[in-house]
Amino acid sequence: MTLTHYAFSSSYFMSFLGLIFYRKHLLSALLCLEAMMLILFMSMCLWGLILASTVLSAGPMILLAFSACEASAGLALLVAMSRTHGTDRLKNLSLLRC
Repeated sequence: MTLTHYAFSSSYFMSFLGLIFYRKHLLSALLCLEAMMLILFMSMCLWGLILASTVLSAGPMILLAFSACEASAGLALLVAMSRTHGTDRLKNLSLLRC
């Protein structure tokens, strides 16, 4: 395993651990998800450059489009949650209440 692969895998693992352990606030969970998507985007771009293939060039753009959609949906949920509940703490969010 090269140093680049180790750096990408360890940073992905650290953002995944951040998603698991620091999910008290919705904003911190969204930031960890965005970090994971950014690491996947960079690794897919690097993989396409290493293999020197033009077939793999569409993959990172599709992933970036899905990441932008995920970020906009997450921010819309964050705004809606902060307006209705007054905070972004996930402990206050209950699906059983109206």
